[in-house]
Amino acid sequence: MKFWGVRGSIPSPGPETSRYGGNTPCVEVRIGQELVLFDLGTGARGFGEAAPRPVEGNIFISHYHYDHLQGLPFFGPIFDPRSKFTIRGPTRDGRTVKDVISNQMQQPYFPVTAEMVFRAQLDYQPFAAGDRARIGEGIVTAIEANHPGGNLAYRIENRGKSIVYATDTEHGTARDAQLIDFARDADLFIYDAMYTEDEYLGRAGAAKIGWGHSTFETAVKVAAEARVGTLVLFHHEPTRTDDALDELLRRVKKLRKATVAAKEGLVIKL
Repeated sequence: MKFWGVRGSIPSPGPETSRYGGNTPCVEVRIGQELVLFDLGTGARGFGEAAPRPVEGNIFISHYHYDHLQGLPFFGPIFDPRSKFTIRGPTRDGRTVKDVISNQMQQPYFPVTAEMVFRAQLDYQPFAAGDRARIGEGIVTAIEANHPGGNLAYRIENRGKSIVYATDTEHGTARDAQLIDFARDADLFIYDAMYTEDEYLGRAGAAKIGWGHSTFETAVKVAAEARVGTLVLFHHEPTRTDDALDELLRRVKKLRKATVAAKEGLVIKL
């Protein structure tokens, strides 16, 4: 797998974020020859520029907040008629994944519509908690996470290896236990660790309770209870500099050595 975007909420380019990267979420997973992309944040633009054409693959959208869709209008392969994608995502308030993607590219928010410019062969498929999709020899499943407006966490299993992608989830509800069960024994656990506990509780600035994100302290706890292999801190706070992320990672490693902080270009093989 490869990380193309690791920030949350808004892109944060600049010299102070260049090592970890300032693009919003997009994660590439290869299951043999099969391609899976989780989310189409601004990191998707970089993937699209680097990928040899045509591109054929599967896109799973966790939810439809802008930071997870911002890269779609600039995702090069979707304008190539030789490319082919199955795009899966949850239905929210009666709107399917196709409805949402079409509606977010409309005047006055964007100069052209998806119907006008998307030329790739597209198959939109609603996906919900409990659904299963076979991708090559792998299986993708989903559960609902705790996030305003809803959010799907995904798990890929293939040949005895497993990855859980749990971005945009807030701890403190009954869904904590569900996520622990969902992530049980995963080799790789990608988890929303946007805040520190002090930031979350308001001991350092305004409280972030109810914003739909978690902390690195909770990430360590959930990873331990789920008995995962490697914990990947993800969805970094956009104002957190590279140096601050280095320090945060040092703090986490004192609690759990098998932890990395997601950064653009990071490749992990299972």
